[in-house]
Amino acid sequence: MSQITLTFPDGNSKQVDAGITPAEVAQGIAPSLAKKAISATVNGAHYDLQWPITDDAAIAINTMQDDAPALELIRHDLAHIMARAVQAIWPDVKVTIGPVRDFGWFYDFDREEPFTPEDLGEIEAKMKEIINARDAVTTEVWSRADAIAHYEKTGEPYKIELINRIPEGEDLRMYWHGDWQDLCRGPHLQSTGQVPADAFKLTHVAGAYWLGDSSRPMLQRIYGVGFRNRNDLKAHMTMLEEAAKRDHRKLGREMDLYHMQEEAPGQVFWHPNGWTIYTELQDYMRRKQRANGYVEVNTPQVVDRKLWEASGHWEKYQDHMFIVEVDEEHAREKAVNALKPMNCPCHVQIFNQGLKSYRDLPLRMAEFGSCNRYEPSGALHGIMRVRGFTQDDGHIFCAEDQIESETLRYIEFLSGIYHDLGFENFKVKFSDRPETRAGSDEVWDKAEEALLSATRKAGIEPQLNPGEGAFYGPKLEFVLTDAIGRDWQCGTHQVDFVLPERLDATYIGADGEKHRPVMLHRATLGSFERFIGILIEEHAGKLPIWLAPRQVVVASIVSDTDDYCREVVTALKAAGVRAEADLRNEKINYKVREHSLAKVPYILACGMKEVEERTVSVRRLGEKQTFGSSLEDIVARLGREATPPDLRRD
Repeated sequence: MSQITLTFPDGNSKQVDAGITPAEVAQGIAPSLAKKAISATVNGAHYDLQWPITDDAAIAINTMQDDAPALELIRHDLAHIMARAVQAIWPDVKVTIGPVRDFGWFYDFDREEPFTPEDLGEIEAKMKEIINARDAVTTEVWSRADAIAHYEKTGEPYKIELINRIPEGEDLRMYWHGDWQDLCRGPHLQSTGQVPADAFKLTHVAGAYWLGDSSRPMLQRIYGVGFRNRNDLKAHMTMLEEAAKRDHRKLGREMDLYHMQEEAPGQVFWHPNGWTIYTELQDYMRRKQRANGYVEVNTPQVVDRKLWEASGHWEKYQDHMFIVEVDEEHAREKAVNALKPMNCPCHVQIFNQGLKSYRDLPLRMAEFGSCNRYEPSGALHGIMRVRGFTQDDGHIFCAEDQIESETLRYIEFLSGIYHDLGFENFKVKFSDRPETRAGSDEVWDKAEEALLSATRKAGIEPQLNPGEGAFYGPKLEFVLTDAIGRDWQCGTHQVDFVLPERLDATYIGADGEKHRPVMLHRATLGSFERFIGILIEEHAGKLPIWLAPRQVVVASIVSDTDDYCREVVTALKAAGVRAEADLRNEKINYKVREHSLAKVPYILACGMKEVEERTVSVRRLGEKQTFGSSLEDIVARLGREATPPDLRRD
């Protein structure tokens, strides 16, 4: 038998027989390791302990102490255990696919009757029985013909379709969890008993089209979450409860911010309150960009396909575009246009107007660009994932030797904005060259070095994301962490050598010759719609007062104070505060409760005592205690607080 070389994490290597399994490798190192082993990492790939290793490889044995592989296996096994439980309870149910996802998994089932919350409890109980049975998990590689014959016999048409989608020559791996079997790439644990029985929860059921195709059958998708121990599960469920309270869709209704309806799927009907947040945020960004040397532009919404073809977007992005065909007068054929899904090709058109010199660089161009992208209906999510949105888009046209300085300048610009919006910390991910890319290695070396150097000079050590750059250049991604620990990728900064070439952008250098500019794509908030959703959830609706759509309500305690309440409102408005009076014939506690639910930052109550003393009783959102203040002091104070952070003088 031929020999192969295995190299271990400590640098030592060993000659072994080809075909050895990771389980045998672990046993050869130490019987105690073999007992703890759950999988292996072989040449960077996640390996089942039962899979043979046929070539020289770097290998590491994984145990339950290794977070990423342990959680992947637990969640993958739970998906199979859940499917087994469903078929044990309802044998006529057809199974389809069940991948691992963030914090858990889902599995899609074909069942005539809908699953109920009571069903989920029954499935959980059956899953625990399966786990406690400690059945062995085994695997084999089958031929295509044998696999299809098996699923024809067991009546699983979805599995047959999946097999037919697998390329010829690719292995078909079968897994058994006890006597229940599934087609799966793996890897898996070695026993159902290795899954923690008290660290999972089935969360909900949703509809899902087979393979995401709306023309195919509607299936039922059961979601679950799984962890290594009960405490991690409890912490996650607490986070989900908090997330539900913060859900921007729920708060959007309570605060009367926006609505969406089926006549315009994935598009937002902004109400006055929501549009106030939107315009305040946009005005703030406009001032910040102007102060940072940007020129603001505006480009067409509908653009001929010829530009999208020239830019390369037609080939790569057509499925996400809304296509518009127009019968142009005297034209032999219809003109084909598209609603713009992004702004960058249009910005190059502005750059190309007139001759540019090296003295004009860097040219920082910004647009609040209204874009449209076709997103599948199943992917839409409130204002977080929509089809019509506006980006705070920007493109910096510069020379190669300006990439680092412009990147550092942008990181400092973005940091200040995130700080103003309540995000003190963020992570930066650095994505370098992918396998398939445009441009020479020399140019990529310069771009990657410039991005890394600028990030480190900004005092941030980036997380490396190997091979995940765009085909046209490396990129930085800026990830915010919210109040309950969730990550949101918002800002981006990408180097592009390709689009200026494709669209023939040039400038005259100091040598009098034509040169290509480098194009830096950057967005700070990204989509306004999505970022507003993030802000709502980060602050649980209690937005900073300068962004709050309704900043102050002046509420009368008795009707005799109505005139004074109006006077207070007038004084506040004169100080730049969005204020309104509530003079309804309702008890003050009712008014306070209603406006607190609507997340109004300040409620000023006025009774006869306040009228006589020219004071107000102040209640801040989230505080039970009130305090008194003179009218003059509260107007000055709220005038300062309601001022956007970039306009404050203190």
